[in-house]
Amino acid sequence: MYTLRTLIILFCSIIPVIGVDAQSPVNIWQGTAVHKKVLLTPFLAEGNNNPCIIVCPGGSYFWHDTQTEGVEVARWLQSEGISAFVLNYRTAYVPAFMFHTRLLFRGNQYPDPQNDLQKAIAFVKDHAEMYQVDTTKVGAMGFSAGGHLVMSVAEVYDSPRTRPDFVASIYPVVSFTAECTHKRSRRGLLGEYKKNNAKYRNALSLEKNVPKDCPPVFLMNCVDDPVVDFHNSILLDSALTAKNIRHKYIQYQTGGHGFGASNRKGTAECRMWKSEFIKWFQEVLIIKENSK
Repeated sequence: MYTLRTLIILFCSIIPVIGVDAQSPVNIWQGTAVHKKVLLTPFLAEGNNNPCIIVCPGGSYFWHDTQTEGVEVARWLQSEGISAFVLNYRTAYVPAFMFHTRLLFRGNQYPDPQNDLQKAIAFVKDHAEMYQVDTTKVGAMGFSAGGHLVMSVAEVYDSPRTRPDFVASIYPVVSFTAECTHKRSRRGLLGEYKKNNAKYRNALSLEKNVPKDCPPVFLMNCVDDPVVDFHNSILLDSALTAKNIRHKYIQYQTGGHGFGASNRKGTAECRMWKSEFIKWFQEVLIIKENSK
């Protein structure tokens, strides 16, 4: 039984909220054989040749938290001189969540979201002159299931053109096999049939697939997270450390889940992640410049 509050949240989460500081959304698959409408909304910073971040809201791979983990994040990044692009990647959507429609119809499922993010990265690079972004500084930031999405593409990608230069995984879903697995996200991504397949569970457990050339990672979560068990991030931190991947892991005691870039949600402690990310991001850019 779904409560009225849950249904209202689900309904509101699928309504896009676009501000005047954003450009018109573009369909990244337009003119291709995919025939899907996947929108990417630019929030461009002032200046030329800016770094940029593709923002992937969370929502258990069933829906999107468009406002708190999308638009608000993009506006914050934009204010910091970072061009942002909010990606409305394919999810299973509410009917599949409520009625298990993918028992009869494929709907959206793996690898659709991963393909969308890779396409978005390539799209931004292909239109770098129009958006005034640096093609060597195209990263991805995701929240909850979106955190799983950005990290999964950092681990497995089609070509260097679709690889993010850095990723920020915020209170992410990580494992599809451990006791701390967020089962709703696993079903959202894999569908009613693949969710029970050991091959897919292992392939999409981030802690099991960190490559030796993984891009730099910013990782953050809260111990009191009531939605995604905080042990998910511990598993990923351990895997990144074992592979000597440049990364920063911040664990807060309080904050819960779903606060995104909000100045109201969460706690004063967890909201510090934004300033910590900017410091880390600037360090990554300096290292990148010095390595040229």
